[in-house]
Amino acid sequence: MDEVQGKFAQKFKEEVEANSDHSIQLFPFGTLGESDSILEQTQSGILQFVDQSPGFTGALIPEAQVFFVPYLLPQDEEKLATFFEESKAINEMFPPLYAEQGLELLTMFPEGEVMMTTTEPVTGPADLDEVKFRVMTNPLLVENYKAFGATPTPLPWGEVYGALQTGIIQGQENPAFFIESTKMYEVTDHITRAGHNNFTTAVMANKDFYDGLSDEDKTVVNNAIDAAFDYIIDYQSGLTEESLAKIKEAKPSMTITELTEEQREPFMATADSVEQKFLEIGGDQAEELLTQFKKDLEAVGAE
Repeated sequence: MDEVQGKFAQKFKEEVEANSDHSIQLFPFGTLGESDSILEQTQSGILQFVDQSPGFTGALIPEAQVFFVPYLLPQDEEKLATFFEESKAINEMFPPLYAEQGLELLTMFPEGEVMMTTTEPVTGPADLDEVKFRVMTNPLLVENYKAFGATPTPLPWGEVYGALQTGIIQGQENPAFFIESTKMYEVTDHITRAGHNNFTTAVMANKDFYDGLSDEDKTVVNNAIDAAFDYIIDYQSGLTEESLAKIKEAKPSMTITELTEEQREPFMATADSVEQKFLEIGGDQAEELLTQFKKDLEAVGAE
């Protein structure tokens, strides 16, 4: 519960319990099953709330794959937070899509710059050739890493450490805090910052449960979500560099490479093809949503 999603959940719980007679029980990731199972439990009403990356909902809500178009989201943390807070695509277009699947979308928020960890150094797409790279079970993320030159290999999170340890895969991606807390640095030797994405997560409720709440309780939930959003954005300030420092302290031989603009260019050149793939597989509203997404980015000066 000490990671970003856990901190958000604890703040949400604190706010709900401070402003109502209700109590919230928290379950850390992995205690109730893998991602697919957790989402199904929320849809069926076994769980009332869930925090789940759009990476795991691509088959259910294909439009949510927009978050895996590389180099679409800004790296600037302030612009990124403003985008998530004010985006019409996120706050107006996504909720009905989630509602169709029995889910009430409460908020989305960024969790940090995504970095590659690999057993061999990476400075360009050629270095990913024949590298089996773990990805979430998300069709567009698969296309993303194909375009990057890797061999994308979908795996449940619980299998990733062992697969890296035994050489079944040779790479994976995650924010620095997660690489540090899950000790991915123990089974990989290199971190590459290509600046290609920021990890996004979504907080949802079972829709029937949410719709059944009184107006007063809905206000409590919504206010708690807003407070937790503000809290988690502040919490993440400086977290990436702090996490990378912890990794270097734990494993001094770990290399951390921030690619230059020139080194990033071949990766950035793949963005158009992945974006086109999103328009093909991203559901009925893919084009409309992507257009609004870009307008929202432009509005915060991030495009």
